[in-house]
Amino acid sequence: MIVQTGLARFLQSRPENRPSGRWGLLCNPASVDPALRHSRQAINERFPGRLTALFSPQHGFFADKQDNMIGSDHLMDPMLKIRVFSLYGETRWPTEEMFDAIDALLVDLQDVGTRVYTFIYTLSYCMEAAKRFGKQVVVLDRPNPIGGETVEGNCLRPEYASFVGRYPIPMRHGMTIGELALLFNHHFGIGCNLQVVPMQGWRRSMDFGDTGLPWVAPSPNLPTPASALVYPGQVIWEGTNVSEGRGATQPFEVFGAPFIETQRILEALGSRRLCGAILRPVAFEPMFNKWAGRLCHGFQIHVRDRRRYRPYAASLALLKAILDLHPGDFQWKAPPYEYEVDKLPFDLITGDPKIREAIETGQAVNALASSWQTELDGFIEMSRKHHLYE
Repeated sequence: MIVQTGLARFLQSRPENRPSGRWGLLCNPASVDPALRHSRQAINERFPGRLTALFSPQHGFFADKQDNMIGSDHLMDPMLKIRVFSLYGETRWPTEEMFDAIDALLVDLQDVGTRVYTFIYTLSYCMEAAKRFGKQVVVLDRPNPIGGETVEGNCLRPEYASFVGRYPIPMRHGMTIGELALLFNHHFGIGCNLQVVPMQGWRRSMDFGDTGLPWVAPSPNLPTPASALVYPGQVIWEGTNVSEGRGATQPFEVFGAPFIETQRILEALGSRRLCGAILRPVAFEPMFNKWAGRLCHGFQIHVRDRRRYRPYAASLALLKAILDLHPGDFQWKAPPYEYEVDKLPFDLITGDPKIREAIETGQAVNALASSWQTELDGFIEMSRKHHLYE
């Protein structure tokens, strides 16, 4: 059975369930139907002339921009010959001029289930603009590719809010993009005119392979569902001088640095090696980004049991082992990071500097996880009020 996305259900919807007037569409290359037809094409064929503007998130309309803080320009869509407004370039907030071209904004983005993924904050900015300019937002829901049952990590501290974490939610939030829109709108008080078109057939226990849907990379360095599964933990390397695998063929699954001694890391982890996953020592040479052209030693994470694997705790344990064994070589990356120029990137990613401080002082990762369990339980209870799928 193929899960029906919000896009598929929108294409089949009754007139009274569709927004009136002119439509915009926030999308990127992963916005496709099961036949890999892009959503703008599908919508235009079903509702000719209704689309009058397109909008793109980080990495650009064609997902061609590799790294953070590389903006995209506005352009003309070669297919529909309508304007594409970049929301990761000269501005990350929709302007009144942009929204003058539409009466309602359709959102068809593939989120990846991790707090730091910026697409959900572009959505939140669009919702705020819709509230301000009197427009409607219609979110066409898609699966959380790493499932909707497991929630993991600390909740972001409000004073560390940024474009990689705007609200106090955990690193692995367990929600779909439509459910997050409801959370932002009601719990966090955006209050726009919001409609979510839910999926049909999706269950919280599903991983992406269960959905029957094709995977198209939502950003250049999440090429497979496996990369998305490790991402809630492996993204922390962006705040360090350890390569997260950008510039290699398996980003986030593979990580390392020239100074890492893999056998010593495995010995240090001992019986505490990653639950539900196997660490395979590898060597790779990034073509760009950190350590470009240098031989890096590290690991590939092979997830064998996704129900037992906890990516955030696993990557924090790996980071602690590398810091303990290579204190003279390991470094925290300096700002800027996602347009923040004062706070350490690692602290922005984790959402709480106490995590870095605890690791630096030798605190065990399981003790860290215990310290955030109460706030995590509170988020789980609160977020269930916005669940669309049981």
